[in-house]
Amino acid sequence: MQFEGIYTPVVTPYFDDFSLNRDGLAQTIDHLISAGVHGLIIAGTTGEYYAQSAEERLEMMALAKDMIAGRLPMIVGTGAIRTEDSIAFAAAAKDVGADALLIATPPYAYPTGREIALHALAIDRAANLPAMLYNYPGRMSVNMDEETLDRLGRSPNFCAIKESSGDPNRLHMLARDYPHIQLSCGMDDQALEFFAWGARSWVCAGSNFAPEAHIALYQACAKEGDFTKGRAIMSAMMPLMRVLEQGGKFIQCIKYGLTLRGIDAGPPRRPLQPLNKDDKRELAEVIRTMNTTISQITGSQISQKVGSKQGAQS
Repeated sequence: MQFEGIYTPVVTPYFDDFSLNRDGLAQTIDHLISAGVHGLIIAGTTGEYYAQSAEERLEMMALAKDMIAGRLPMIVGTGAIRTEDSIAFAAAAKDVGADALLIATPPYAYPTGREIALHALAIDRAANLPAMLYNYPGRMSVNMDEETLDRLGRSPNFCAIKESSGDPNRLHMLARDYPHIQLSCGMDDQALEFFAWGARSWVCAGSNFAPEAHIALYQACAKEGDFTKGRAIMSAMMPLMRVLEQGGKFIQCIKYGLTLRGIDAGPPRRPLQPLNKDDKRELAEVIRTMNTTISQITGSQISQKVGSKQGAQS
C-alpha cells in the first residue's frame, strides 16, 4: 500500500455525557473527505482510543467504515498494552474491511526492540493487512530501534512508519537505511524536514480542523517540490504547532478547533478537561491568522467558519 498525502486521525465526537455523537462523527468524516484529505485513521490517539472500552472501539470501526463508504482508505489503530488485545482489534478491523492498520509500541510495558517486533509480527499474522508502524517514544518510552525494524523486514506488510520521536537523527536513519519503509511525518513541527527527506505522507491531527493548511504544505513540498513556498506555509503554521504541542492540551485543542468549523466535537473524555475561555480565544486567533496568511501565500481562500462560534468562547 502506498501512503501518499494527508492522513487524519479522526476525533471521536462526544455529547456532554461522553456518549458517542454519531451525527458528529458522520459530519467530521464528510468534512474531511470534502476537504481533500487522503486517508482516515480510526482509533488513533486523537480519537481517544485509550479512553474507550473494547466494545466502543469495535463499534467505531464498523460505524466509520459505513460512513466512509469506500471514499477514502480507512486505517485502524490497534493500540493496546496486551498483544492479545491488539490482535483482537486487528482481526476485527480486517473483518469490517479496513484497508490498513496502525501498529504502535505497547504503552507502559517498556518492551525491548525484539519484543516490539514480536508484538507487531503477531498482529500481522492475525490480520495480514498493510501496516503503518507508529514510533512515539514520548508516550511509549521506547523507540522502534534497528532491531525492531530489521526483524519486521520479514513481512512485506510493514510498509510505512509514522515517526513521532522528534529526533532528526531518527529521521535521517530511516530515510537512509530503511528506504523500503515509507516515511510518514508524525511530528508536526518537523513536517518540512520530513518532506525534504522524502516523506510522501503526513499523519496530522490538526487536519481535523485545518485540512486545507496541511494539504497546502504537502502540495507545495511533496507534489510541487517548491520548498520556498513550503517554508512560507510552514512559518505560518508554526504558531499553531506551538499551541498544540507545547500547551499540554493537544486533544482538547483538536476537538475545539473542529467545533470552530461548525462541528461540535464535544469534550474530551476524562481525565482530560475542556479548554478554558482564554485557551479557546488563543486557539481561535491563531487559526484565523494562519488561514489568512496561507490564503495569501497560495492564492486560495481557506474557509475559516470561526465567527459563528465566537459566543461559545465567552
